[in-house]
Amino acid sequence: MENKKIVVALGRNAFSDIFPKQQERVKLAAKAIADLVEEKYEVVITHSNGPQVGMIQTAMTEFTRLDSKYTVAPMSVCNAMSQGYIGYDLQNAVRAELLDRGIYKPVVTLITQVRVDPFDKAFNNPTKVIGRYMTKDEAELEEKKGNYVVYEEGKGYRRIIASPKPVDIYEIDAVNALLNANQIVIAGGGGGIPVLDQRTTLKGASAIIEKDYTAAKLADMVDATTLLILTSNDNVTIGEGTQNVQVLGTMTVEEAEKMVKSGELDPITTLPKIDASLSFVEAKKGRRAIITNLEKAREGVQEKIGTIIK
Repeated sequence: MENKKIVVALGRNAFSDIFPKQQERVKLAAKAIADLVEEKYEVVITHSNGPQVGMIQTAMTEFTRLDSKYTVAPMSVCNAMSQGYIGYDLQNAVRAELLDRGIYKPVVTLITQVRVDPFDKAFNNPTKVIGRYMTKDEAELEEKKGNYVVYEEGKGYRRIIASPKPVDIYEIDAVNALLNANQIVIAGGGGGIPVLDQRTTLKGASAIIEKDYTAAKLADMVDATTLLILTSNDNVTIGEGTQNVQVLGTMTVEEAEKMVKSGELDPITTLPKIDASLSFVEAKKGRRAIITNLEKAREGVQEKIGTIIK
């Protein structure tokens, strides 16, 4: 039987930090997922959680200021909350879309923990901005706690945290069991909850994992043939705003490797997508990674559009 497992990574354009808007936006993501189900794919979904995790972290922090008996929620807890909240909206939207098309297929959200290396160099070079803007005094208090902050001209200070690479996914057996039971699985939301393995205990890390790297790890561990990263653009474009604009189409592994090493890819947005895609495709023959528009997922898997690495 042909392996048609696919991991779909949804970007922030599929969601919103305003509750009613998010419920509307996930309907587009649900249509894309339903299209893939109609194409006979076995689907695992993962997704970003920014700015939602920042919204949750800010709300929980403000709550402690209102009532001192409560403590600030760790980033790992905020991540878990965002997985549940986004998964709730997404799984209901996918379920409704499938039923509207006459398809009954269970959809489940799995709270997912992802192991990171405590010696990952990212912990010494945090890059992910989180939470609201702070005053100088508030920023100094954060630094006294051992946290990192960054100043944005004219706006104030914000906390920044590490973005380590995923090493392992603890709930992978559950993901595979649910897939084998013909269910759609939402897992690794927001890159997963980053945890440190301490013998029998998993300790939450103060970090956010880049969701594209977790998507690639998830796709590898379920032995998918396709990694589909859905964004707001038809293709990855580099050199925007210059005379050397380049729209990336189909690339070989070798061409993608050159692109990663070239330094032309934006380290925050474009590089993780290409680098994660490359790691997935390189790991086993017969794989492909596609980066394209959320509203054109079907055309993407048919290779009519998108940046494709294979």
